[in-house]
Amino acid sequence: MTVTKTQAPVSVDDGKPTAGDEPVGSARSERLSAQVQQHGALAVLVIVSLVATFSFDSFATGDNVSNMATSSAFLAIVALGMTFVIITGGIDLSVGSLFALGGVLAAWGSRHGTLVALLLPLVVCGAVGVVNGLLVARSRLAPFIVTLAAMLGARGLMLAITDEGANTYLIGKGSFLAELGQGKTLGLGNPVWIMLALFVAGAVVLRRTRFGQHVYAVGGNEDAAALMGAPVARTKILVYTLSGVLAGLAGALNAAWLASGVTILGNGMELEAISAVVIGGTLLTGGLGYVSGSLVGVLLLKVIQNVINQIGSLDSSYQQVVSGAFLAVVVVAQTWLGRRRQLM
Repeated sequence: MTVTKTQAPVSVDDGKPTAGDEPVGSARSERLSAQVQQHGALAVLVIVSLVATFSFDSFATGDNVSNMATSSAFLAIVALGMTFVIITGGIDLSVGSLFALGGVLAAWGSRHGTLVALLLPLVVCGAVGVVNGLLVARSRLAPFIVTLAAMLGARGLMLAITDEGANTYLIGKGSFLAELGQGKTLGLGNPVWIMLALFVAGAVVLRRTRFGQHVYAVGGNEDAAALMGAPVARTKILVYTLSGVLAGLAGALNAAWLASGVTILGNGMELEAISAVVIGGTLLTGGLGYVSGSLVGVLLLKVIQNVINQIGSLDSSYQQVVSGAFLAVVVVAQTWLGRRRQLM
């Protein structure tokens, strides 16, 4: 009787993952990096707000929270448009001047009725955005140069309308426009509710529409987006137009809040908007961004500013120092997280 021995197959580990293997550690690290990038600013906002609440008696009062919310609404509306632009890989330096121009146009137009006061800044600032988009998309000029020229042009137009700032147009008390800017609903200023409605609409457009998909595609890889049939030029024109319209609207609401078109406003607002958007998790290189993150970034900047005001002994310039430090840290963190995710 012959006995045949069967030898068990020998498995050779060549170091390569098989079909059944899952890089659990890498996937977990990638998810953690994505969560930090998306919600890191929110965690910082919560921590800073809690510390301020226990440190200053007047920080968490209803009046202070309402004032912070209202003052944040105007920058948030500008940052919403900037979010779309930066996701496409662009930049818009004209929003600060368009904000000031929109306020002056709204105050000037209020003499001819509320409808004119609201439509005039939207049309004019939107037209500037269209020109920006056409030059960037069709002429393929650098967004930095195009919007820098628009910033100077819009500021010059605003000064021309106000006779070098000598004329300040007022908005009559009791008008619908004044009520729109100064009135409150459920304890919050009307500009806050308008801002929240715009952010909800912006989130839906960005996440649930074909246009939103095109915005991400153009920012991720413009050439690949064109090969897939995405309307690259039209998408760029639309995002710059949207940025101009929202900057004009924010300026009009701010003028209604102040009851006048103040010419000195808007200086440096483009940098604040960019900082808020980047702090909120949107990549400066494009292709990734969150509307909710931009709102959190705006609130974080305003909370820091309010805390500095609460301290009293610090100059307001420290707010810019802290904002710049936050921006530097966030950009470095984004770069590190992006490289780490590429290596996974």
